[in-house]
Amino acid sequence: MNGIYIIRSNNKELNSKILTKVLEKYSNKKIGLFYPVINENEINDIQILMQKFNIQQELNRTYVFKSSEAIKQFNDDEFIFFNTILDKYETLKNKYDIVFAIAFNEFDILDTLDLNINLAKNLNTPIAVITQNNILAKKYLDQALKNKNYALISENSTLNELDALKDYDFLTPYRFKYELIKKNIKNKKTIVLPESDDKRILQACEILIKNDLANIILLGDEEQIKKEANFDTSKIQILNPKNSIFNEEFATMLYEARKAKGMSLEEAKELIKDRTYFGTLLVHSQKADAMVSGASTTTAETIRPALQIIKTKEGITSVSGIFFMGLKDEVLAFADCAVNPNPTPQELAQSAYVSALSAKAFGLDPKIAFLSYSSGDSGKGVSVDLVKEAVKIAKEQYPDLAIEGPIQFDAAYDLSTAKSKMPHSKIAGYANVFIFPDLNAANICYKAVQRTANALAIGPLLQGLKKPVNDLSRGCLVDDIVDTVILSAVQAQ
Repeated sequence: MNGIYIIRSNNKELNSKILTKVLEKYSNKKIGLFYPVINENEINDIQILMQKFNIQQELNRTYVFKSSEAIKQFNDDEFIFFNTILDKYETLKNKYDIVFAIAFNEFDILDTLDLNINLAKNLNTPIAVITQNNILAKKYLDQALKNKNYALISENSTLNELDALKDYDFLTPYRFKYELIKKNIKNKKTIVLPESDDKRILQACEILIKNDLANIILLGDEEQIKKEANFDTSKIQILNPKNSIFNEEFATMLYEARKAKGMSLEEAKELIKDRTYFGTLLVHSQKADAMVSGASTTTAETIRPALQIIKTKEGITSVSGIFFMGLKDEVLAFADCAVNPNPTPQELAQSAYVSALSAKAFGLDPKIAFLSYSSGDSGKGVSVDLVKEAVKIAKEQYPDLAIEGPIQFDAAYDLSTAKSKMPHSKIAGYANVFIFPDLNAANICYKAVQRTANALAIGPLLQGLKKPVNDLSRGCLVDDIVDTVILSAVQAQ
């Protein structure tokens, strides 16, 4: 642990006294101070504190936002608000032995304990609360932190309770996206977006370029794209499939791939002018690392060229789709929510395998639940038998995977339910990758969770192809496009 998130009371004198005691306790270490949001009235007090404890830190490097800036940024874009705070805090943690993150007390109508706890979870930094009412604080924190450790400190505290604090391990949606961006920035990839005539695509491009998240190739008429874009397109590569310098190369490539299926060279020359085929060939020929399409085309139109040209990985016979569901404090994976209406047991087993690979690539330790309306041998039926067979195949073909099934969702996710329904299972209650028995159940469930729990649904990410080609929903938002591009870039690594 090299950080503590200190939530202050409403008593300014008490806060000052205890913060001084805390800094004295750690005065033998190289101390850093971090204010996610700073009140301008506090600046003089902070400077005095830094001088007193010889904290060698420039004032403008102790905080991220001033109060007025923070309110505007939080209202405009919560992701940028949290991501900016996360980025600066992680930089400080690498520089100092211990960093004290000081919670904000005045944030207009957002001045709440809940928002500070949420921020501490995003930072994964243990909380110390300055309080004069331990009973109320304890009850609230036990519930909010799911019984993870924290410290309650008062005027008479010895502060020994701080020594027992440990880093949290929450995977909030903002933390998840932050980690993805960090992975992406280390090795920036080139993503082709064929649907340049969609305003959402252009808006997403602006965000991606502004934040230097990916190299972008847009397909379409250059003059028209520049006319429609409300930003500088000089950093974007624009190719027109109707007259590109790659057309001859791509026509030959497509003809060679499909001539056994009866395609002529002339047919190939016409087909490569289709933007989805052209984009797929950019990925296949390694001129791009991934393609994201589907904002204005169907899933079939996105997947068909990929299956014909890029094809599936060795040992995988079908493509499946996974969503990463960002709940308040964790990220779960749901599959297959996008492609196969009625998968066979073999396809379900393969879906579990590629979903485990995806989960690992995005920072999860996969614990897989094959879902059913039955847990263990409690129920019977055609769909239960299908799941049982899929579990059998998966355990035989992929013995290293952590698998349970058939299992009901409540037993897979909730530990107390798991203890009563499947007490001997090592996965029940801990699952984070959920394999649904068919597309009907999976698609309904992810949308129900997304809407009723206000969860962040990132995806679908297509799995099983040799190279990344990912499908957007035609109802996608600009943020969905940005997220899918980031996922595709990480997938390409």
